[in-house]
Amino acid sequence: MTTTDLAAPAPAITVPGSGRPPSRRVASRGWRLVGYAALVLAAAGLLLPFYWMVVASLKTNSDVFTIPITWLPDPVVWRNYLDIWQRSDMTTWLGNTLLLSMVVTLLQVVTGSFAAYGFARVRFPGRNALFLAYVGTIAVPWQSYMIPQFILMSKLQLSNTLWSIVAIQAFGAFGVFLMKQFYETIPEELSESARVDGLSEFGIYRRIMLPLSRPALASLALLTFVTTWNDYLGPLIYLRSPELRTIQLGLNTFISQYNAEYALIMTGSVLSVLPVAVIFLLGQRYFIEGIATTGLKG
Repeated sequence: MTTTDLAAPAPAITVPGSGRPPSRRVASRGWRLVGYAALVLAAAGLLLPFYWMVVASLKTNSDVFTIPITWLPDPVVWRNYLDIWQRSDMTTWLGNTLLLSMVVTLLQVVTGSFAAYGFARVRFPGRNALFLAYVGTIAVPWQSYMIPQFILMSKLQLSNTLWSIVAIQAFGAFGVFLMKQFYETIPEELSESARVDGLSEFGIYRRIMLPLSRPALASLALLTFVTTWNDYLGPLIYLRSPELRTIQLGLNTFISQYNAEYALIMTGSVLSVLPVAVIFLLGQRYFIEGIATTGLKG
């Protein structure tokens, strides 16, 4: 053995199958734990206002803003959820909002997916230019064409009806863009084989594309439902009759009448958020899958 061999540093010890020294693995695991801790803190910060809203809805009115803050209601006042129904027209508000959300969601899913199929699979002159022009409307703020749209709805005698909200929200460029991106991830060979077998374009859309695009359809449906449910400015402009109010308009009216009833206000807020939270929890798997695969191509 030579002097050079004796002076050479010993090779780093690695764990079989890891390919990295133990010190690097420990450091990597430590940074990963730090990242998880940061995500947990961020999630807790986002959920804290919702937790406080639920807790406040179960308190007496005098206990909502006590100092120091009580994070658990004592006593638990379940009667707030009965009083909110007795003091407000919550049934009408929730019914109108649910009806609008379901109809608009259904129409956006149908129109968006059908138009997206045309842009993704049907070849016609000017297709790309038309698609860019249509998607470009996403960048146009609603406030810039809000007044002409209101004049159009008034001339069509749709103002102060639920149909006005349906008419202005039944079509959306975002849904077309989302579905087109997903359709382009589906191999073209499936459509070509169906055409060879004599299947029409509508048959390809209905029997092949729609069953394969359930995650994207679920994502579009969830996003549309949440947007329509939380919409405030549209119903404020078009819906003037009390029997046509949505949950957002109704809560605003309720707050103006009972501005000191903090517990009831929080109860109404919980009722307005609860349906959206339940729908998101039920469809989050499809939503995440649809968003994750929409940007892929090939």
